[in-house]
Amino acid sequence: MKKLIIGLGFLFLFSLYLQSNSANAQFGDLLNKASKAAASKGAKALGLDNILKQPDAISTKFADVNRTGEQFPDFHNDQTFTPLTNLPKHADGGYILKAGHYEIFNKSYCLKAGTHAPSSGDGYMYAPVDGKKRDVVIAILKSAEKHPEVKQSDIQMLLWTIIARTKFADYSGSVKATAIRLLTAKQLLQLEGGALGILPFDVVNKAKDQLPDEVKLVFEAENKIRGLVASGNYSFAEFESLAILAGMAEPRADTPSGIWTLHPDGYYVRYFPNGYSKTKVQIYVPEETIAKLNGKELVYDATDDIACPANTGSQRLIQTNEAINL
Repeated sequence: MKKLIIGLGFLFLFSLYLQSNSANAQFGDLLNKASKAAASKGAKALGLDNILKQPDAISTKFADVNRTGEQFPDFHNDQTFTPLTNLPKHADGGYILKAGHYEIFNKSYCLKAGTHAPSSGDGYMYAPVDGKKRDVVIAILKSAEKHPEVKQSDIQMLLWTIIARTKFADYSGSVKATAIRLLTAKQLLQLEGGALGILPFDVVNKAKDQLPDEVKLVFEAENKIRGLVASGNYSFAEFESLAILAGMAEPRADTPSGIWTLHPDGYYVRYFPNGYSKTKVQIYVPEETIAKLNGKELVYDATDDIACPANTGSQRLIQTNEAINL
């Protein structure tokens, strides 16, 4: 009965939004109050087992990479790559591909807190975005293309907050403002599903006792991020210090930097990260791939692409269609 009342409450708030001319700003305040009431029992009510079973916001991992058709770095390495931005844009985002070799230096974002920044030897391969918050993460990147006034650092903080499974009720400051700026009311509601509150110290310690070492770091970093954004007093540097581990993870010899992935749509793609916020992406589109389409458009839309590291201690990097100068 209680869940039904809460659900009806959210539907009522959403109807208020539809009737409002002030859009997301007013709705954000209403949702904030309602979700605080729904979370009144606190994180301990979930129980440790349930906390550990909560799904990842983004679940993509290197095991999701389809390595069929992969090519090592010397594949087409002698070709001239022309700017991807020379190609026409698709109405729904991305670029309409033609046969040839292309590259773009684009904005990218870290999608895994408590991991190492990319190193020069890391091999990254394509995997699709997957997980409970897939749609809202992609929506942020698509919306960001239309809002160049929103800083990349603000978007990165918002993404780290989502990856940390933060309740919208705990959002504050610039992160909350960025969410309201880039997301619709329906998408703001999606932030609540599967979210966690700030876990008490004793719960975190008990959880860490049951987790592998590499997962402990991520679990603890995410909880600290939830606490930081709820405090209302934070900086990008503080977020970054929690999300990015010092030092570099050891690269895997079987997956060298510059390795090519054969994309499901029939073209090849590879990634050269420059830190986590910029990535050089190269694409090779074979003539036969275009010929098989019989006039149908082949679109490269990077907002559904994760450059996934072979080394699980390094960061997943979601790509964008936004070009940037290195």
